[in-house]
Amino acid sequence: MSLSMQLNALWHREWIPARYGKAPYFWLSSFVFFAWKYVYVTPSVLELSLIALSILAFLPIYLYSFWVHDWRAAVCIVITCSFGLLWAKFNPGGSTFVIFAAAMCSRFQRDPRQAYLALAIVWTFVAICSYVFQFSAPFWVPALIFSIPSTIGAIIGERLERANAKLFRKQEEIEHLARLAERERIARDLHDLLGHTLSVITLKAELARKLFGRDQNACQKEIVEIEQTAREALAEVRAAVLGYRDTGLAHELRGARNTLDSAQVRFITELEAEFDVGSEIKVLPAAVENVIALALREAITNIIRHSQATVCYLRLHSDDEHVYFHLSDNGFEGLTDIPKLEKGNGLNGMSERVRALGGQLQTSCQQGVAIDIVLPLKSGNE
Repeated sequence: MSLSMQLNALWHREWIPARYGKAPYFWLSSFVFFAWKYVYVTPSVLELSLIALSILAFLPIYLYSFWVHDWRAAVCIVITCSFGLLWAKFNPGGSTFVIFAAAMCSRFQRDPRQAYLALAIVWTFVAICSYVFQFSAPFWVPALIFSIPSTIGAIIGERLERANAKLFRKQEEIEHLARLAERERIARDLHDLLGHTLSVITLKAELARKLFGRDQNACQKEIVEIEQTAREALAEVRAAVLGYRDTGLAHELRGARNTLDSAQVRFITELEAEFDVGSEIKVLPAAVENVIALALREAITNIIRHSQATVCYLRLHSDDEHVYFHLSDNGFEGLTDIPKLEKGNGLNGMSERVRALGGQLQTSCQQGVAIDIVLPLKSGNE
């Protein structure tokens, strides 16, 4: 591998675990506090060089700290805190290193008590050093005050991240169990469907073999019955397979109810009689029905994977010109800060399919995510 390829691979590697996002890179901007001193004092070249070297030496320790959660994290904390104390006499911006050292205490995420104990040790040690060595207030005030909320916020963030990861694993397990249940149902249905029929065919085939040399008419009758039984079995299997492969609205409604039941999400529906799963589905243009079915599948998938909803509400009705689809959940109920809805590939694909039929799609966030689709029936018939 050439040097350029190695450098390119090094540049594009994952420096910080993806679950932290881009925020850790933004936090490095806090080193601008080193410049506060130079509003009043002209810096020397030596001092600026030492600051640059200190920050460059800190960067690998900082990046490494995101990947360790044991005694190695403690080593990162000690080294980073030492940087801050060494700069305390020369530049109050050294308090930034102390704040970073305190925030690293959150790496002990397996036991929050260890994280808070590490914070107490760092805080006490810096306070004692500030008193003994008479560090200036511009150093120890931000070092002691800002280290506490920074660390507590980091600890809470780590715990929330672990809780979200655990929830995601549970959701994946629910989906896996739902797939296993569906496979077992298909296997059970096929066994019930074909078990008796194949047994009958086997018995008649054995009887026909015994009658072959003794009674040609009886043998021919058994062979005809075998053919009829086999044709009936083939028709039943085809009907069953078509039912399993059905991707229409009726199939998606049944699948949505089963999936939400598995995830313990109550599914409330307000459907016109012709849309009810228990009756014949209203005849819709194939393109319109396909878009509604895919929208329902995508919405239910998003609820299972990304929401903490306990109730899902579906309303589906139509008039002579349009079909109206509304689906919402209560995933944000009780939250004061409603997150902004970010459209991923699923919602973008849904929007493109709706626009292709001349329809409209609207999404909103209130107690949860709400999706409203209006599709014209005439364009779907053309």
